[in-house]
Amino acid sequence: MCNENNTQTHINIHWYPGHMTKAKREMQEKLNMVDMVIELRDARIPNASRNPMIDELCAHKPRLIILSKKDKAQEEWSKEWISRLKQEHVQVLALDIPKENIIKPVVHAAQLIMKDKIERQKRRGIRPRAIRAMVVGVPNVGKSTFINKLMKKRIAQTGDRPGVTRALQWARINDQLELLDTPGVLWPKFDDPMVGMYLAACGSIKDDILPLEEVACWMMMTLCERKKEAIRNRYHVELSEDPYEMFDRIAMERGFLLHQQEPDRKRAIETFVKEVRTDKLGRITWEVPHGNSE
Repeated sequence: MCNENNTQTHINIHWYPGHMTKAKREMQEKLNMVDMVIELRDARIPNASRNPMIDELCAHKPRLIILSKKDKAQEEWSKEWISRLKQEHVQVLALDIPKENIIKPVVHAAQLIMKDKIERQKRRGIRPRAIRAMVVGVPNVGKSTFINKLMKKRIAQTGDRPGVTRALQWARINDQLELLDTPGVLWPKFDDPMVGMYLAACGSIKDDILPLEEVACWMMMTLCERKKEAIRNRYHVELSEDPYEMFDRIAMERGFLLHQQEPDRKRAIETFVKEVRTDKLGRITWEVPHGNSE
């Protein structure tokens, strides 16, 4: 059956537009204005959507990690990731940002993280001001949607594609929390080529710069291992160890044919990727905690 670690899937994906260089510099300049960092990660890829550049920039700041898009990830793995990521100065929440009431849990987590500082201020007779938090994360992880939901109005531009937010902007949530939004920032080079694959599968990298066919092959091989029944139920085809044969079978089943009645593999690949990303095959956690397999 399909092998997730097939060397053919180890492709190099680099995406580092000029606005990201500027964003990194601005983030460095603004860090001394905030008390803590709220880092959004994708619940389907909690480690791969961790930007090591953000780790470096924000190493000395308390942190709240939000695992966004929890409705797209498998619940059992999200619970495991929360347990693994939580530390002394790090709180972790998994949220379905568009559908949940997120203000209370986010403010509570921020206050818990900043509890020691707030108590010190109270002992000195200082009335604690609103906690100031910088919101960071890779592209298309849901930062602007997160801020708009907290504000209960649209102040940050959103879009289901990477690279929408370009400038830093402040947002006052209430008397307890103020947020500084930042553009999604990727790093120049992925040391682990699988990180690029995970990000590509979730749509965090623009498709027009991807070797989409290779990404789709890896996605298909992985799901042939982990989600056999979902593949069979969605596409009504028998499984194969060859992803290209799978796409040809899907093309034939769906009636995606070229003028000579040959399977339109390109259309099948594009359809498959779209359907996986829009949850037509159910919840998928691409990156399971290290040492686990399904």
